[in-house]
Amino acid sequence: MRRFLVTLVVAGAVLAPATPAFAHGGEGANVTSYRTTVAGISNPMDGLTVRTVEGGARLELVNDTGRAIEVLGYSGEPYLELRPDGVYQNTSSPATYVNQTLAGDTPVPATADVTMPPTWQKISSGTTIRWHDQRTHWLGTARPPQAVADPGHPHRLRDWAVPLRDQTRVFEIRGTLDYEPPPVTWAWWAGAVLLGLLFTLLVRLRPRLVAPLAALAGLSVIGYAVMRGLDGAGWSGVLLVTGALALGAAWKHPPFFLALSGFVLVAFAGLGSSDAFLAAVVPAAGPGWLARACVAMTVAAGGALALTGLLRMRDAVPEPAPIGS
Repeated sequence: MRRFLVTLVVAGAVLAPATPAFAHGGEGANVTSYRTTVAGISNPMDGLTVRTVEGGARLELVNDTGRAIEVLGYSGEPYLELRPDGVYQNTSSPATYVNQTLAGDTPVPATADVTMPPTWQKISSGTTIRWHDQRTHWLGTARPPQAVADPGHPHRLRDWAVPLRDQTRVFEIRGTLDYEPPPVTWAWWAGAVLLGLLFTLLVRLRPRLVAPLAALAGLSVIGYAVMRGLDGAGWSGVLLVTGALALGAAWKHPPFFLALSGFVLVAFAGLGSSDAFLAAVVPAAGPGWLARACVAMTVAAGGALALTGLLRMRDAVPEPAPIGS
């Protein structure tokens, strides 16, 4: 048991500092009740594509047209320009500063003036740009009146548009912003706990099931990591490492390793991703229920591995010899 506790401390020391850096893959990649959806471009062009990333926290525009495409700021001024040789931002546009954070709270310097000629600064050699855009978000901390009056149903909050310019032709990225009620958080937690107990019982009755259980745990974690990566939220090192640890337990599963891998799964992958139970929109590709199912399976399978490992360690302790023998 002392060896188990020491290893847990070491695992925590290694993984805990990495958790904040990898958990969200960029400022703004958090769960939310507001779904930003791109409907399309008003005048489509071959090679010009747009999507939301990081759970709707940013727009991603890809320009493979071979032409210079501008994104216009909040006063219609040039803000970004995607050219064949890279991406440029106009440091004279207030949007350059406002859009640095999801909340839009970066101070705008006095030198940023929409009446000034553009001052272009190259920020990338590629043809893709991601940015926060206040036109696509619900601003402020208070819920919209529709959600206050009827929090249990979804509500269309507004249609939005972000203007683009191709030389003199102005067109738009168009989309919608919706409020979506949160999932039933307690039900997801209850399901994860009950499923974990069921897994523990099954493995206790059928010891050979421990390998499939560990594989299921690892695939659940890695599946959630892939969903986040495809949505642009970043590739979580914590999720990938813990998933690999679980897959290792499927191959070799002595009791100590089962207990260790199960604890790490629950503590760093399961609990670290449990915000998926709190809001409707998860920064992961695919439906929100699938992301939540991956997290719930991680908690359940990880908890079952940890309990199974501890029970097997207890069973391996020899009975004390009778007194006087």
